[in-house]
Amino acid sequence: MRTNKVRKPAKTKMLERLIEEMLFTCALISIIVVIIIFLFLFNQGVRTFGEVSPIEFLAGTNWQPVSLVKPQFGALPMIYGTTIVTALAMIISVPVGIAAAVYVAEIAHSTEKEILKPFIELLAGIPSVIYGFFALVTLSTWIQQTTGARVGTNALNGGIILAIMVIPTIVSIAEDGITAVPKEYREAAYALGATKWETIRFVVLPASTSGILAGVLLGFGRAVGETMAVLMATGNVALINLNILEPVRTLTATIVLEAPEVAVGSLHYNALFALGIVLFIMTLTFNYFAGIVEKKMRRMGR
Repeated sequence: MRTNKVRKPAKTKMLERLIEEMLFTCALISIIVVIIIFLFLFNQGVRTFGEVSPIEFLAGTNWQPVSLVKPQFGALPMIYGTTIVTALAMIISVPVGIAAAVYVAEIAHSTEKEILKPFIELLAGIPSVIYGFFALVTLSTWIQQTTGARVGTNALNGGIILAIMVIPTIVSIAEDGITAVPKEYREAAYALGATKWETIRFVVLPASTSGILAGVLLGFGRAVGETMAVLMATGNVALINLNILEPVRTLTATIVLEAPEVAVGSLHYNALFALGIVLFIMTLTFNYFAGIVEKKMRRMGR
């Protein structure tokens, strides 16, 4: 028996078409904004390399832009500071955040979930200066007394406070991804005799990889781009020291500290934009490799 397709009214088709065009426009605007930002950074930052070689800029270990003898623009200490502080933050926040997301989504009672979820989202909304002040006054003192560090404002202090800031973001996004896994997946696992932990480990987590990875990416973006908290927590010393109990300086902190007093159009001014390019490229590189990992997991059936 032939069934006739239901034709949509003309108004419905126009409305759907309009919504599609609006969504496409929003996506296109986002892409254009990112391109404009990069072109602006590149236009200002590339002028640095007319007087400072890229190798000297990226591999140099001395950052003395206002030296009266010979200004030096070695960005490596800030690249190292950003990398080590962000790495410490992610090492702490990723396992804790994913574990917390699993607990809220799969284990916590409904009453607990109603309390924990809003509380976690509230933590994500606290201004970064509050976290920075806590790190400067309380956390630094605790680290100094516990580890015997020379100073409390160091890479470890910055890593811990960034982890505290990043955890709510990871938990919130990852929990949404875990909750979005169809209930049928869990029921099928239970029907096969799997325990609750086995279901979470072998069914729920692989099925929610995209959501969890999205949370980690957003957390990384906040960690690598954070300014005020690391400015107050890390000590702001532009030196390379493999000891995480020593002060460091990040790219964002350098830009914020020096941008208000620099002469517009000077070599120092352009060098700060070059630091922004480095930070931009670091973020894009991480996102690119994270996308590759996600694709491989999908091919493996996760």
